[in-house]
Amino acid sequence: MTTVLCVPQWQGSASEKAPLLAPGAHRTAELLQADTVVSVPVAHGGNDITDGIRARGVLVENLRLTGEALAGIDDFVITVGGDCGVDIAPIAAARQRYGDQLTVLWIDAHPDVYGPGELPSGAFHGMVVRTLLGDGPALLTPAQTLAPAQVILAGVRAGGASERDYLRKTGLRVHGVDELAKAFDGLSGPTYVHVDLDVLDPAEFGSVCYPEPHGVRSSDLADLISRLDNVVGAAITEHAPAADNPGEADVIRHLGAALRR
Repeated sequence: MTTVLCVPQWQGSASEKAPLLAPGAHRTAELLQADTVVSVPVAHGGNDITDGIRARGVLVENLRLTGEALAGIDDFVITVGGDCGVDIAPIAAARQRYGDQLTVLWIDAHPDVYGPGELPSGAFHGMVVRTLLGDGPALLTPAQTLAPAQVILAGVRAGGASERDYLRKTGLRVHGVDELAKAFDGLSGPTYVHVDLDVLDPAEFGSVCYPEPHGVRSSDLADLISRLDNVVGAAITEHAPAADNPGEADVIRHLGAALRR
């Protein structure tokens, strides 16, 4: 049984197109095959920056609401966003269930390891991985955090100087587009798969807030994901459609089919 958890949060992004992430979450949920769709009644408003985090109060409330929704689901869950911050609660739940055996495969053009105060925009979606590791804002940090050995970054081809410094200090495994398959090598334990759609080449999928050139082909990514044998949770995030695009809709369907268990 598969449940799609729709979290139409957009405040974690500072892009001018960020509000499109809310309808993008609903559109993604419509495209995925599932037994049940659960929509989180997210909070709205608030764009002030507090302690380096834009819309911190809204994000904290949405985290609570997402956790409450998850607590009532006993199926395999594909979370759809919204910005990458929607994945804090699902990954925290997987960490609680599987402990140190869990691996998080974070597939994204960006490493998302900025710290609070390092981004002038305060955009939390650029801090999510660091927060899951216990180095983010306290109010958004899970009770049980991940160790660097539990995280693999894949498809990365962007990032700031402070992010590169953090990656060096922590020793996180990082694989670019040309070595994407290496990120999947040897994954046999419980694995959570996070897909930010900006990992894809914008020539194929451009409905994202922060496209990066020279990205991953969706067919290659779907093929690699489909070979994983112990996926315990997943997410598809950062869909920001300005209009209906049949080709991009097919991409989301194929990725969803590869993730579905």
